[in-house]
Amino acid sequence: MMKPLISATFALGLVASTTAFAAERTVTLAVQNMYCAACPHTVKSSLQSVPGVKEVSVSYQYKTAVVTFDDAKANVKDLTAATTNAGYPSAPKG
Repeated sequence: MMKPLISATFALGLVASTTAFAAERTVTLAVQNMYCAACPHTVKSSLQSVPGVKEVSVSYQYKTAVVTFDDAKANVKDLTAATTNAGYPSAPKG
């Protein structure tokens, strides 16, 4: 009786701890191939389609995208893949 209870408690603790460590992150991406005023709309849409993305701001002038996301649901690789798949390769601006 005690063993299943301990296992269940441990499993619940793991699930809770993963959620407890989730955080909102913001990253600035350098975006390539933005040559017209319509490009930022496409970049923004591609990023907003990534689960966990909360906010996106795209600058045509600076060729950047600032993305706020839940790092338990998305990561930078997901974000760069989304823009790349839309025709706008990106990488974290460093």
